[in-house]
Amino acid sequence: MRVSSRKRSLALAAAATLAAAGLVTVATGTANAAAKLDNPYAGAKVYVNPDWSAKAASSGGQAIANQPTAIWLDRIAAIESGSAGSNTMGLRDHLDAALDQGANLIQVVIYNLPGRDCAALASNGELGPTELATYQSGYIDPIVEIIGDPAYANLRIVTIVEIDSLPNLVTNVSPRPTATPECDVMKANGNYVQGVGYALAQLGALPNVYNYIDIGHHGWLGWTDNFAGSGQVFLQAARANGAEPADVHGFAANVANYGILDEPFFEATTVVGGRTVREATTWVDWNNYVAEVEYAQAYRQHLVGIGFDAGLGMIIDTSRNGWGGPDRPTRASTSTDPNTFVNESRLDRRIHLGNWCNQAGAGLGERPKASPAAGIDAYAWIKPPGESDGASREIANDEGKGFDRMCDPTYQGNPRNNNNMSGALPDAPLSGHWFQAQFEELLANAYPPL
Repeated sequence: MRVSSRKRSLALAAAATLAAAGLVTVATGTANAAAKLDNPYAGAKVYVNPDWSAKAASSGGQAIANQPTAIWLDRIAAIESGSAGSNTMGLRDHLDAALDQGANLIQVVIYNLPGRDCAALASNGELGPTELATYQSGYIDPIVEIIGDPAYANLRIVTIVEIDSLPNLVTNVSPRPTATPECDVMKANGNYVQGVGYALAQLGALPNVYNYIDIGHHGWLGWTDNFAGSGQVFLQAARANGAEPADVHGFAANVANYGILDEPFFEATTVVGGRTVREATTWVDWNNYVAEVEYAQAYRQHLVGIGFDAGLGMIIDTSRNGWGGPDRPTRASTSTDPNTFVNESRLDRRIHLGNWCNQAGAGLGERPKASPAAGIDAYAWIKPPGESDGASREIANDEGKGFDRMCDPTYQGNPRNNNNMSGALPDAPLSGHWFQAQFEELLANAYPPL
């Protein structure tokens, strides 16, 4: 059970309030509510979002419409009225619906940092780089107030904290060739670190909340310098603005991305033509990992080693990493050329690991499940299948979302994807809006098959 002294005192106070309301029992000298589970997903009935479920069922996805997906709070208005597209329910609506379902776990994505997504445009946010105070008082505080309602004391609330933020402070800042001016600003002003720290501290003070920080994916942070450097940024954020490492229950990998769980036909150290594929191929390109499970497990060990709790658990988003269908390899290539070998053997069929927007050919991955591998708390569908990553052309909107060329199928790339084609599907709507063509591909290419 992971409870620090500060956390225990806060949790005891919260539990006392709940006990006064008759909602929990308090044992002598301790509070039952203060004892967090090692794995909140174990034995849990996870909430199914009625908005997403209805849309999936009416769009040909009846077979998977009963699967749990995360709730995205991607702007202040989403707290009351739902996120983009067909999502109409606010946070309290979802929590009430979870109780009605008899669920005891709900997944919530905290996603509205100042200067959000400094290395991309498709999911830019509503808050400017300096609006930390608004993030804290206008966004985090109302979320905490709602979640802290005693009516929800028996819900395990898993929060996925600010995807695609902290890793940018390592990989997309000067003097890296992948730097953007926007990421340089966010590193200089510290508002990503301070914002994440505030979210961790405030949410972590609630006894039924389980915070998981986003750690990108193996194709982003799997290189030695990115891996180690990002770990230090995660630790810095976990000690910022009132937070401490005990406020972090775990980390989430591959959120809204496409990285395969396992590449069965090769590893980074596989030797082809006298050289390892790590050193000899443009796909692996000196990365230490070729898949998400090995990456998440290794990162877990590293994070524990630098000061996080030994009981950390990892979540891997499997909503779009199945890569099934007719192009899925069934055996290792027999080629003695390293690049040919990897390209003919890999399950991940993207043009480049840096491609992240509405990828053509992707399929639904493993269905959500608890404790699927050592150190992994869950496979989860954090990104609801069928919701766009970003528009393939510029679309006027009031959601703060820009047009990112990585969502344009005609785009020939940038240094972050080694100047390859984007691999994106055409005719995509704004991020978070329903993308029927993508949903149909995900169903058709699902692995395991539907």
